[in-house]
Amino acid sequence: MSMSYCVVGGGISGLVAAYRLRVAAGPDASITLFDPADRLGGVLRTERIAGQPMDVGAEAFVARRPEVPALLAELGMANRQVGTTGVRPLIYSQARLHPLPAGTLQGIPAQPSSLAGLVDDATVAWMHDERNRPFSWRPGADPSVAELVGDRFGGQVVTRSVEPLLAGVYAGSAATIGVRSAVPALAVVLDRGARSLTDAVREAVAGSGPLAVTGSVFGAVEGGYQGLVDELVRHAGARWLQVAVQGLARAPHGWELVDDEGARHRADAVVLAVPAPRLARLVADVAPRSAVAARRIPTASTAVVALALPGGTPLPQRSGVLVANGERMHAKAVTLTSRKWGPRGNVELVRLSFGRFGDELARSAGDEELLEWAAADLATLFGVRTEPVDHRVQRWIDAMPQYGPGHGDLTADLRAGLPPTIAVAGGFLDGIGVPACVASATRAAASLVTPHVAR
Repeated sequence: MSMSYCVVGGGISGLVAAYRLRVAAGPDASITLFDPADRLGGVLRTERIAGQPMDVGAEAFVARRPEVPALLAELGMANRQVGTTGVRPLIYSQARLHPLPAGTLQGIPAQPSSLAGLVDDATVAWMHDERNRPFSWRPGADPSVAELVGDRFGGQVVTRSVEPLLAGVYAGSAATIGVRSAVPALAVVLDRGARSLTDAVREAVAGSGPLAVTGSVFGAVEGGYQGLVDELVRHAGARWLQVAVQGLARAPHGWELVDDEGARHRADAVVLAVPAPRLARLVADVAPRSAVAARRIPTASTAVVALALPGGTPLPQRSGVLVANGERMHAKAVTLTSRKWGPRGNVELVRLSFGRFGDELARSAGDEELLEWAAADLATLFGVRTEPVDHRVQRWIDAMPQYGPGHGDLTADLRAGLPPTIAVAGGFLDGIGVPACVASATRAAASLVTPHVAR
């Protein structure tokens, strides 16, 4: 008798879970995918801007992680992986543009001198003296990034070097993100007994060498992530129901799902690939321990303004700008897409990202207001006052999970509270980004097809 699976959520995590289930369970398995959106892919969204494909959600992946390159190869898309041009970003701090410091982990420096000019001389001297100050680290500890870095290197390093990167990646802050989530390699070195933070960062940076890939640190999919979405849909062979799941209950042999139209669907096993707030509501009755854990994972909302500026608009040969908190800017990050990935057509493609954890900007600001802010920020950063030839505004509400101190223990508790035939997948579990989502979806599918695998 063939198995029946339901996957709730049609983002990258749900699509990978459906594909993995198909590969593992075979062609006779019944796989139903639930997502009420007008398109599949979640935060993987490719739009045409001035006729050019442009990702307005996730736009890159860390190429040294194996998950996405391996997935592309499986799907026959290895030749679609592209790298950056090699240009580096800038940091906007103290109303000035600075080169992104080299040799850092999420902005935490291995060499104090690398931050010269970005922080003041007293801070550089304080960092140089760090080894002479007592250092205490408890193996397994997970303080916030701000707590660790601020204590050892000072507040300017947090505000001007670390915060811009964390805001760009997580839409969060150093005060609300744990060390083990933001810089896991650093936590490993600290657990081994590093004598100082300086020594730990140096060892972690040096240790990343063997993991490095040839070429670009970041990768993307030629033509946008839509190509990956399309191939996952094709290979998964799942039945897509364009409805939301409102309820989940035990059935005599598995589970019963109730959609928002009142229809009932039976499944032997279920993958829930939805954001943490929705997960908490869905499993409240069947896995209350997991629901409690899911409610403790906060989220941030962001908005992306994608612009096509006329070809020849004078922009620097940089991949973009990361903005320190507290500056007279609205955007938290600017990506110079045509510089980062190479020219596309006779336009300059630019993305501006708005919204940080704790603000309501993505929800409250209108499209025209966001476009006005984008224009003002480009003028402030680059002196560019050119009208775009095309634009898109995309909002991602509650799409950015925040990985607070102790997040690993929290997600372990969440998984442990699930019944054996329910698994979870998504960016709120093991880290931000497409590779982490692919990994969590692979783990979820494996746990349902091979019961002894941890959920």
